[in-house]
Amino acid sequence: MKRFGLVFLISLALFCPLPGLAGDLCATDDSDHKVCLTAPAKRVVSLSPGATELFFSAGAGEKLVAVSAWSDYPLEAAELPQVGNSNRLDLEAIVAVKPDLVLAWVDGNSASQLAKIEALGVPVFWLKPRTFEDIASAVERMAVLSGNEKAGANRAADYLSDIEQLRDRYRKARPVRVFYQVWHEPLLTINDKELIGRAISLCGGSNVFGHLSRIVPRISEEAVLEANPDAILSGGEDSDDRRWVEHWLNTRNWLRWQGITCI
Repeated sequence: MKRFGLVFLISLALFCPLPGLAGDLCATDDSDHKVCLTAPAKRVVSLSPGATELFFSAGAGEKLVAVSAWSDYPLEAAELPQVGNSNRLDLEAIVAVKPDLVLAWVDGNSASQLAKIEALGVPVFWLKPRTFEDIASAVERMAVLSGNEKAGANRAADYLSDIEQLRDRYRKARPVRVFYQVWHEPLLTINDKELIGRAISLCGGSNVFGHLSRIVPRISEEAVLEANPDAILSGGEDSDDRRWVEHWLNTRNWLRWQGITCI
């Protein structure tokens, strides 16, 4: 009788799925937390523009029900409700859309705020891509959680192939010395470990502040002039947005320094 009971318990262990194993969709996020869903996510909230774009790349954009401010690519993302930005999240708005998965940004979102979301039973998947390989991996993992594993794997493979083609194309190019302006007040740039810095290197550029230890260093105008870049790059809300550059043209006038090109 005791032997029969032991065999029965072993049988249960073999055929009854355990949490996080059979039947679940699991992926480890960039905070080394294993996130498991019992079914593909159908109502997803993205809390960074980068996560929004990557989720669309994973072939699951139609499952997004809300996004953060500045999530405007692809165009469909700009039509979704916004639930805050990296400085402040609207927790009530997030809960109101009844998400079954939240995509968060390690470097921008508040861990304490999202702990409240997790306390309500909503899984949070944290992202912190630092390399091109990290981006591909993020696409694959989000594709698993959204039930698009094959499409995500194909998209990640295509992306890495494109990266390698760019690397081959510019491998022997003469480096262009670049200053990338993230913000104007205070004056911020990026180092070579940040994705923009990696993209500059990939495409034949040499980041004049790439050696600095901080991911987003604060610098001075004098430091830029001393670095003497071949070109200045600046971001904006779209490809025609030159407000940050024009700010400096009007107030500090980068172009008064002969030889510096603003793009």
